Amino acid sequence: MQKGKDVVLVTGATGQQGGAVARQLLSRGHKVRALTRKPQGEAGKALAGLGAEVVPGDLDDVGSLDKALRGAWGVFSVQNTWEAGVEAEERQGKRLAELARKAGVSHFVYTSVGSAHRRTGIPHFDNKARIEETVRGLGFPSYTILRPVFFMENWTSPSFKPSLLQGKLAIGIRADTPLEMIAVEDIGAYGLQAFEQHTELNRREIDIAGDEHTMPEAARILGNAMGRHLEFVPVPIEEVRKFSADFAIMLEWFDRVGYDVHIRSRSREFGIRPTSLADWAAKARW
Repeated sequence: MQKGKDVVLVTGATGQQGGAVARQLLSRGHKVRALTRKPQGEAGKALAGLGAEVVPGDLDDVGSLDKALRGAWGVFSVQNTWEAGVEAEERQGKRLAELARKAGVSHFVYTSVGSAHRRTGIPHFDNKARIEETVRGLGFPSYTILRPVFFMENWTSPSFKPSLLQGKLAIGIRADTPLEMIAVEDIGAYGLQAFEQHTELNRREIDIAGDEHTMPEAARILGNAMGRHLEFVPVPIEEVRKFSADFAIMLEWFDRVGYDVHIRSRSREFGIRPTSLADWAAKARW
């Protein structure tokens, strides 16, 4: 990868993972082509201000993808289950990989999900496993698959933050279940290495995490950062299932099996200091 010459197309560039990877690449002087549906939005303008080439595009629009892929040396591929749906996400992921191979992309980085390869039975994990299979089979000169676990940023999402503001960490897993988590900026750091060390990381499939806590522990840590007492409230899984069967299956899997990243050894191997939940929470916008 030639710094300042080789172009990396980053999908989801105005989202969480794509944005983190784009910022890391730009901070190191790499050429970033940031794909977004809203190039004139605040996030798009911010990336342009950092030096990115911000281009309009949609993962369901083949024409826009073909155009964005022209001349790209690398691609960072990410899709959003909760926005697209399980089936559409799979189509988007496979389509982008196929178009990138056709366009002559040299290095393809796909961000999947922790344990996707373990036959979890979770719909939005298994569809990513099938995208992984497509990436492996396309014959890219090199590729890397990243598998991040549960995002720390989920705690500030509409799914959890309203309850936290009411003094409750409400989630449908047991009190004694440890949950591995990762800060999105750490994903960006691993993404940077996936490109800068593409030769060494060719065909590597890497599960990544930054911290691990039970929910009572997480409630205490988040509460300290928010300056308030938080109580862990286990949500009955059938109530979760009314909202999303997929999400309920995932939570049941957390209780039964769970992620299996060895955080310390992963950190040592890549030289990336994992962000703790406490450090992340101290900087979060509550």
